[in-house]
Amino acid sequence: MNDTHYKKILRLEHRNGPIILVELGQSMFPRVYDKFTQWMYKETDPSSLAVVRFLFGVLMMVDIVEERGGSDLDIRWGEPRDCHFPLFTQLQPLPLTYMSLLYGIMWLGALGIATGCKFRISCLMFCVPYWYIFLLDKSYWNNHSYLYGLIGTILLCSSAHNYWSIDSYFNSDAKTKDSVPYWNYFLLKFQLFVLYFLAGLKKTDMEWLEGYSMRNLGVHWVFAPFKVLLTGEQIDYIIVHWFGFLLDLTAGFLLVYGKTRPLGMLMCSTFHLMNTRLFSIGMFPYVCLAAMPIFCEFDWPKRCMNKICRTKIDNTNNAGGNGNNATNTVPTTANDGSSNDPNRHRRRRRTVGFREKLVSGLILTYCGLQGFLPYSHFITKGYNNWTNGLYGYSWDMMIHSWDTVLVVVRVVDNLTGKEHFLDPTAWVQNNRWTKHADMTMQYAHCLRNNLLLELDDAKLLGDSKSISQYITSDNISIYVDVWCSLNGRLQQRMYDPNYDLLQAEWSVFEQAEWLLPLLSEYNDYRPTISGIQEHVYSWSNYTDVLFIADFPGLYLENYISQDLANVSLTILEGEVIYEDELKLGNVRLKKGVRKFVPTGIFHKVHTVSATPSCYIYTYLNKTRERLKEEDRPLDWGKAARSPFPLLEDRTHLAEGTGRMFGFIVNAILNVLYDVPMVRRTKLT
Repeated sequence: MNDTHYKKILRLEHRNGPIILVELGQSMFPRVYDKFTQWMYKETDPSSLAVVRFLFGVLMMVDIVEERGGSDLDIRWGEPRDCHFPLFTQLQPLPLTYMSLLYGIMWLGALGIATGCKFRISCLMFCVPYWYIFLLDKSYWNNHSYLYGLIGTILLCSSAHNYWSIDSYFNSDAKTKDSVPYWNYFLLKFQLFVLYFLAGLKKTDMEWLEGYSMRNLGVHWVFAPFKVLLTGEQIDYIIVHWFGFLLDLTAGFLLVYGKTRPLGMLMCSTFHLMNTRLFSIGMFPYVCLAAMPIFCEFDWPKRCMNKICRTKIDNTNNAGGNGNNATNTVPTTANDGSSNDPNRHRRRRRTVGFREKLVSGLILTYCGLQGFLPYSHFITKGYNNWTNGLYGYSWDMMIHSWDTVLVVVRVVDNLTGKEHFLDPTAWVQNNRWTKHADMTMQYAHCLRNNLLLELDDAKLLGDSKSISQYITSDNISIYVDVWCSLNGRLQQRMYDPNYDLLQAEWSVFEQAEWLLPLLSEYNDYRPTISGIQEHVYSWSNYTDVLFIADFPGLYLENYISQDLANVSLTILEGEVIYEDELKLGNVRLKKGVRKFVPTGIFHKVHTVSATPSCYIYTYLNKTRERLKEEDRPLDWGKAARSPFPLLEDRTHLAEGTGRMFGFIVNAILNVLYDVPMVRRTKLT
């Protein structure tokens, strides 16, 4: 058949005047797709991938003990009535015995990944428990936990065990040991590029660019070199916010291109090492450091080993050389991963078949999904609150900082009409649930179930002094009132305090009805807040100020402890009515009016204006004054200065690892010999 038949042929046809371009011959898309598939299956040196595999496995062995909660298995999973927040309601935690065994399987999987032993099985042993635990509780979600699961899944599908692994040592097939398809590298590079680039795109949020997301970091000792020229506030704004934005936005590009890679490696290494000191984010900085070499030349470990051993690698096949010499020669790859011997890859070029095309399609699907998920919040509106989506797959790292001052959980017995207040830390592991409407509803239902179980137990035991004197039946209502501040704004309530969460209907596709809007009209007050704070702090080392905003028709009920003195209420915007337990009459307060507030009693501040009110409390903390403790941010300039916290915490890590394996051994004995599980109990 003539070769021109496979070329694009354009024919012009006249039909009633317009010219129509008709494309004949083979379609362009299949040809491009075939080229892409051939690129994905180009043979590359496996040594760089092996290094990343080993380091990732080792770091996950540490992460399982630390951030996954292996050292505190009994506290995290031991109490059957603790509230968890699964992504799917059907997912529930296993009993402590089997959760302990699951952690043991996951840890062995991470060990198998590091050593490359039974690699596929090891990856499954790690990934399946990891994703199960990840999906069990949204309150523990963060971006790096999501990243670990993705990297583990990519390694599961890869051939990262083809080199420097136990599997390759016992594998006699040399052809499978000296190369891997390029897509093994491509997916990891793409995922890390997404990590940086999308984090940079998310930082185009004005909250970040205006410097409200991360505050008071400039005083930390890691910024000491910048303090020669800049103040702490300038470091926060220029170095933390703007340099962080530019670094995230450009890091992926700097690492991809060879000429800029040294600069990118230097900047990213410095950035991640600083993060180990600034934040408690587990293994995340170390995983990023361990994964950066994936952008380097594929055979860099071999070159380093040969330099250390003072040997020289010769990849060329001499015309007079024998086959054994050619076989024993270790290939050196160029930047594109191909061998210096062009005939070698012609002999071993993979045929593009259905399987290869299917894998290429899955790769493109994965890449598209990773690009879409961080911007899919217009679909999953039920997970949106004042910010978009759950903190995990969005890559909006450190953009939102929260300050919660009050959480009120009110339980009403509808038969008696009595109100009861519950400690918001009861039956939960952290307070992340308070910032998400979906988790708040899950907590309300979990709380109801626990209260009814307590009631059943009380009736069974005939305990008249138990919960039965508060709750008389299952006809109860639960209300949650959360007061918090986002990125230095005024404190305001997040949910409607009069909305019965047990009657709430939630959908992943619709905004939660009980979520109140962020009072963005007071965004411009943040510079004013800073000025007022400085003024109040100048009164004494023990004075402080609290900024409040509230909606029309609602009220704040507050108790002022006797540990505070000189408490005053000043109205900045709107109009309120003040009343207290002394019943001396309601006092209407307008903008600019200041009133002193008595301590040791409850009082209410009703917002009666048509617009939201804004007011402040100023007070003196007598307890801190007696103890001579300043109520100010931690002076990080005096913090420990060792740059290697992972080494500092080796004793803590060893103790945690010992506890985790103690639980695992206890679980094995429990299954085999019915030995009781020993666990600690949280004290409240």
